[in-house]
Amino acid sequence: MPERKQSAVSWIDALWLLFILGLALLPPIGEIHKQLTLIVIGVFQFLERTLVAWQPKRGPIYSVAIKIALATLLLDHTGDLGINSSYYQIYYLPVVTAAIYFGPIATLLWTALASLAYASFLIPALQDYELTAEGASTLAMRMLFFFLAAILVNRFVIENKKQVQRYQSLSETLEETNRQLRRAESDARRSERLAALGQLSAGLAHEIRNPLGVIKGSAEMLAQKLQGAQPLLSELAGYIYSEVNRLNALVSRFLDFARPLSAELQPRRVTEILDRSFESVENQLPGAAVKIERSYATGLPKVLADEPLCERVFINLITNAYQAMESVPAGNKILRVSVAPESSNGRLGAGVVIEDTGPGVPAEMREQIFNPFFTSKKDGVGLGLSIVAKIVDEHRGWIKLESEGEHGARFHVFLPAEL
Repeated sequence: MPERKQSAVSWIDALWLLFILGLALLPPIGEIHKQLTLIVIGVFQFLERTLVAWQPKRGPIYSVAIKIALATLLLDHTGDLGINSSYYQIYYLPVVTAAIYFGPIATLLWTALASLAYASFLIPALQDYELTAEGASTLAMRMLFFFLAAILVNRFVIENKKQVQRYQSLSETLEETNRQLRRAESDARRSERLAALGQLSAGLAHEIRNPLGVIKGSAEMLAQKLQGAQPLLSELAGYIYSEVNRLNALVSRFLDFARPLSAELQPRRVTEILDRSFESVENQLPGAAVKIERSYATGLPKVLADEPLCERVFINLITNAYQAMESVPAGNKILRVSVAPESSNGRLGAGVVIEDTGPGVPAEMREQIFNPFFTSKKDGVGLGLSIVAKIVDEHRGWIKLESEGEHGARFHVFLPAEL
């Protein structure tokens, strides 16, 4: 693509050289001022893009003004009377330039200025000659053609810009559609994996829970009988009992992951659910020393949510943020939560952003973080965020990670509003 662009520019530059050379070979060839003016016009035309890029606002103004001045100078050195010079068409150069850079009104004003510059040659001519009706008609016709060229070029440029804007808008719409399609495909694949793993987990959890119940009851009875007679064996039985409880809790999480959700969606205020979630986490982790910064926008719509399930989502995200900041110095542990009205795919709702100051999520883990059984914690199972994503999906919303490497994790949750 860059090579094609460079080739097009060189072709236009070659045409400019031929145009300037052609004018230079026309009479009066020996007029040095004419040749110098043509050289300046050619050089300035090559440098015009640089000028406009350097001064985007004033550059077009300088360009048109300089071209009018150069055109006037050329006419002054190409005839006994500038008004009769055959080079008067050089005024098309500033006229077309104005039509390219400016809107209709500004283009007409610049064209009027170029016409006045051309008509100014009447002042010295009228000192020795009389302006006939035919001469006045010819002069008027030439200036009217200036305006005609300006209007036609300006209309073409405006239509071209509109077409480019339409193409850009279409391209942006297509790009957004592709992003949504990729997101939908990713969600569909994740849903298929969740469904398959859910069925497997449900079967395994059911088969494991029954023998766990027998082991738990037997260990409890054994610990009671050995408590006084054999303390060591009683302690070992207690270990069995506590580990069975831990396994039972793990099996319960598997069942939560596998069990179909039946969300009872009701209009709720998401900020109230968030506040209760913060209170719950603070009660569980009282010594975390995390500073919470809340930013709740006004005029938030109510969202359709199952309150217990939605609270579970936020408790999980907040707990993860607390745990991620365990190694962060106390003064730098900041958890920011913001809620604002948002729209997604034409649906109004509320966007919740939870951002911590922890180490962030490595790039290689971001695509898998919502997959079941994927975890970076030593004692984790990898079901927390999978269950969170499942709950959010049940609410017809979405959740995504917007982490930027080592600058903390930033989870963005969208919940649709009440219909």
